[in-house]
Amino acid sequence: MTSAKSARRPHHWRRDLIELAALFTAVAVADAIANLIGHQPDGPYLLVASAVALVATAAFHTWWARRHSHAPPSGEGGSAPGGADAAEHGARVAAGVAGGSGAGGIAGAEETTLWRMRTTVRDAPGSLAALCVALAGLRVDILTLGTHPLAQGTVDEFLLRAPASLQAQELSREIAAAGGTSTWIERADAHDLVDIPTRVLSLATRTALDAAELPLTLRQLLGRCTIHSLPAVSVTGRPTGESAPVEGVLEETVMRLRDPSGGVISVERPYLPFTPTEFARARALVELDARLGPRVPRGEDVLTLPEGNEITVRRADRGDLAAARAMHDRCSQRTLGLRYHGPVADADRYLDHLLSPRFGRTLAVQTASGKLVALGHLLWDGDETEVALLVEDDWQRRGIGSELLGRLVALAVEAGCDSVYAVTQSHNTGMVAAMRALELPLDYQIEEGTLVITARLTTDRLTTEGSARPSAPTEGARR
Repeated sequence: MTSAKSARRPHHWRRDLIELAALFTAVAVADAIANLIGHQPDGPYLLVASAVALVATAAFHTWWARRHSHAPPSGEGGSAPGGADAAEHGARVAAGVAGGSGAGGIAGAEETTLWRMRTTVRDAPGSLAALCVALAGLRVDILTLGTHPLAQGTVDEFLLRAPASLQAQELSREIAAAGGTSTWIERADAHDLVDIPTRVLSLATRTALDAAELPLTLRQLLGRCTIHSLPAVSVTGRPTGESAPVEGVLEETVMRLRDPSGGVISVERPYLPFTPTEFARARALVELDARLGPRVPRGEDVLTLPEGNEITVRRADRGDLAAARAMHDRCSQRTLGLRYHGPVADADRYLDHLLSPRFGRTLAVQTASGKLVALGHLLWDGDETEVALLVEDDWQRRGIGSELLGRLVALAVEAGCDSVYAVTQSHNTGMVAAMRALELPLDYQIEEGTLVITARLTTDRLTTEGSARPSAPTEGARR
């Protein structure tokens, strides 16, 4: 853009004098010719013919100029080297056209594979362009691109669509030849097509709605990693010594974040070091959780038991601690012993941990009078997920345990868990029957009387409302 002041051309008086002199000369010549021709016998006719010829010539010149003023430049239908097409092609290659089919594009009918790739390049002009040119040479499309600045260099994270025939080893070799180091590649799926800002906003929304989502959102944000919630106080009430500064600690493949509810959230990813950008995102999610405070969705379902009694199934938290302890007092020693694998006298000590949304999700069953009669726990255990049930003696064998277990498994599917396991005693036929009623692939491991039943989850056979079973209560109303 050029301002009017700077676009104004300088005034030259010499040019004005020359134009004025030319005008006077033309008038003098025209007058001399008119006097010379006008005194001839056919002079007036010659002057009229000359005027007509001048007008025709001017009209022809005007028509010719207008016809050829919009003609395309030379080389139409092609692009000269260094022209606009070449510049556009260079920009597309350097930027990695998302899903484009420019240089290196994949034919629509060809089978393709999605890859997630992360590599480190020098922080210098042209480093990213060299990677994009190498990918174009392999006919790989760049779908998304994210950058993670480091003190030395930059980590570039790509989502790629590549020909199915392209192997990870060949892709890694080409990236190394183009200047990439510490390259990591793994298969991706359609869920990875969401761009990073959208994914982060979605995870922040999940965290804001439910405190139990924080470990899950961290795992989805950071990929395959192991997350441990380490409490500041053990179940026996003794300090564990677990603590972290407010700003957290980043140590290559391990990050430690201060848990808003006390203690530390430890995140480990041995196969790939964390970047400062990932650390900042994780810390922002934890800070959001801390600012919002304790929160649990308050939805509840009213169900009718086969004998006609109504029960309510809802989420539980530490606010139900007193009611849960009262239920413990009403349970028999045998029932508590089947649920807790330590001394029965210490059962109450576990409740504060079990009811914390930081360690999982808890479902409670209460009667029409408000009395708590059953608890079901879905507990995050690093990479695995545990399910556990406790039903008060007088309410057993009415389908409550199966109903709770089905809902817990549905929550596990919703959370993206691959399997759940239950730890019980080999003679606990009720828990074995409830696991078998899920109609899922089961693995059994028995060691010294302890039975571990692992169910491999298949999302196509489960819904978020739990599986339907003949012995389960029927749903009467939902609030």
